[in-house]
Amino acid sequence: MTPKQKLTALKTILFKEILRFVRIWVQTLIPPAITMTLYFVIFGNLIGSQIGDMDGFKYIEYIIPGLIMMSVITNSYSNVVSTFFSAKMFGHVQEMLISPVPNHVILLGYIGGGMARGLMVGLIVTLVSLFFSKLHIAHPFITIAIVMMTSMLFSIAGLVNAIYARDFDDITIIPTFVLTPMTYLGGVFYSINMLSEFWQSVSLVNPVLYMVNGFRYGILGVSDISPWVSFSLLVIFIVTFYSFAYYLLKKGVGIRN
Repeated sequence: MTPKQKLTALKTILFKEILRFVRIWVQTLIPPAITMTLYFVIFGNLIGSQIGDMDGFKYIEYIIPGLIMMSVITNSYSNVVSTFFSAKMFGHVQEMLISPVPNHVILLGYIGGGMARGLMVGLIVTLVSLFFSKLHIAHPFITIAIVMMTSMLFSIAGLVNAIYARDFDDITIIPTFVLTPMTYLGGVFYSINMLSEFWQSVSLVNPVLYMVNGFRYGILGVSDISPWVSFSLLVIFIVTFYSFAYYLLKKGVGIRN
């Protein structure tokens, strides 16, 4: 395929994925906004008023970056895992694999769709947060880079889950038993400095902690983790997961079987 043809194929897959979740915006975009609004009201206003300041910020200001990141992670992952698994079950992916479209183009199309939904939901949650607190971005470049890289990483992770999934139950196991605990224990609602030395060490194993803190540094300028460590880990994870997803797609694991 020529570069122009590859670009056309990429845009076709990407636009299809974006239109898919935009058409059902009541199911894909509104629920996260309502859920996060409840978090802002309950944890931010009601409970937060009893907690006091965190690292020099009001509690609601402290948790806003974590809640935005949580919505981005969840929606980037869920979009790709559901759409790719459905395409696999109905034979759409198999048709693309026997076409001249390169595997990289297929991967980037689905990943781009997951990123689009994750970032769109993140933007909606950010706009909702403005009703509860003023938002000042300390480091715009770091903020944008971290959120985009995180969205990309979990879009790829969702695709890997979809490749291995054999039925619809399999696409809910990882989000329920792995992704949700990692997110809630990733420093969204607290600083790891509040934990004992042992649990601080345990928390450092959780990769979500680095993403949440990197994003928090971008917005508030404070973090439990160096932002450069967050960047480094994100790059390593993205390269590793993308290479693995490409290998699985090339070999047809879970698709051609």
